[in-house]
Amino acid sequence: MRNTRPTPRPDRRRARLAAVASAVLLSLTIGALPAGAAAPLSASATASAASTTSGLDRKALRASLDAFHQAGMYGAYSSVRDGSERWRGAAGVADIDTGRPVRPDYEHRVGSITKTFTSVAVLQQVAKGRIDLDAPIGDHLPELVPGERGRKVTVRMLLNHTSGIADYILPAFPKLVTDPGQALDEGRFRKAAPEELVRLGLAGEPPAPRGTYSYANTNYVIAGLLLKKVTGQDPESYIDRNVIRKAGLRHTYFPRSARLSGPHSKMYESFYGLIEPARDYSVYDMSWAGTAGAMVSTMNDLNDFYRQLLGGKLLGAAELREMKTTVPAYEPAPGQEVALRYGLGLYTLKMPSGGWYWGHDGGVFGAGTWALSTEDGRRQAAIGYNLMKYERFGDDGKPLPDPIGAALLGHMDGALSGAPAERVPGASPVPQRLVAPEQLR
Repeated sequence: MRNTRPTPRPDRRRARLAAVASAVLLSLTIGALPAGAAAPLSASATASAASTTSGLDRKALRASLDAFHQAGMYGAYSSVRDGSERWRGAAGVADIDTGRPVRPDYEHRVGSITKTFTSVAVLQQVAKGRIDLDAPIGDHLPELVPGERGRKVTVRMLLNHTSGIADYILPAFPKLVTDPGQALDEGRFRKAAPEELVRLGLAGEPPAPRGTYSYANTNYVIAGLLLKKVTGQDPESYIDRNVIRKAGLRHTYFPRSARLSGPHSKMYESFYGLIEPARDYSVYDMSWAGTAGAMVSTMNDLNDFYRQLLGGKLLGAAELREMKTTVPAYEPAPGQEVALRYGLGLYTLKMPSGGWYWGHDGGVFGAGTWALSTEDGRRQAAIGYNLMKYERFGDDGKPLPDPIGAALLGHMDGALSGAPAERVPGASPVPQRLVAPEQLR
């Protein structure tokens, strides 16, 4: 299958770029989470949530994954579990030029799911008494985070994104606003030092008052440097030895080069239609993401990891309790419930069918991932896909109907609940924002 979409005329491209920049832009390392997951439930949705049954409906799983591909996703692979029962599936292509099909066991860049692993590593050091969650980060890294921030920002604030520190993404890729294709091409083999990424984040305008949730990758790059300080080890090596290997994961790693070492799909970036045809970025130096989002894994490994984590096999009871202590991820409308709460590298989310699940999502250039589990880790679903920022916006900056995102949410909701809810009218999934729209004007 070939991508035969025509390249937009320059005037249309400029108009679309302005619309995107003024409305909603980045879904780079936490990019898959649908806003529709936080939509109010209809009566029929509540009924279907109550009728959830155990066991896996393999026919329905196959159909919903196929629907995700048919809606426009190039390729996707999914792993679903209910206790010891397992289902794996793949739909679509790994290469749009050759038509090579995707496989369920593909390695995949999992973006911000890396944050859960980094948080586990930090909490291991909390258990050993080397880190205090409520101590200022300046106690450990006074030269990196000096002044008032060093005195007022705690380790906990880094892990739950309430530090008030800005994200470094736009300063690290400044041409994203004017020419995203050129920005990504120029950064393909560029090495980024974590200390420099932190400096870029610290130099940015605080996105929210300290103590208020505001997602920033800078927090988790600092967390990696904290690990380095207290362990004396490279943070990625520490996480590999003490989290990945402890969990027995065989296909999860921090890449040592710009290339993945195992079988994988190409990974296509569209940047909301501003890169047309969508471009493959499966070969990319991930030092720009580091301990915030550079990890590679498989869907099976992710389910193994979250089952062990939620089952208390990777952390002690006290540390797991801290990890699951959450803050609201947004200000709800009057009378509405907050349907997404962020803990320490782990969030809990209410899906449209009514169930609450624990996990994380991630998105890097060309690759999106989403992994969720019930609190006891029994029911799980993880999905990876190879086309990012597929959403489209009108010239007025408003999102257009999003059949791909709706199909993604439908697959995950049905996989977890066993009885997917009726879609709530107007509840279309959109990417999370890493950068506030006003920063892009």
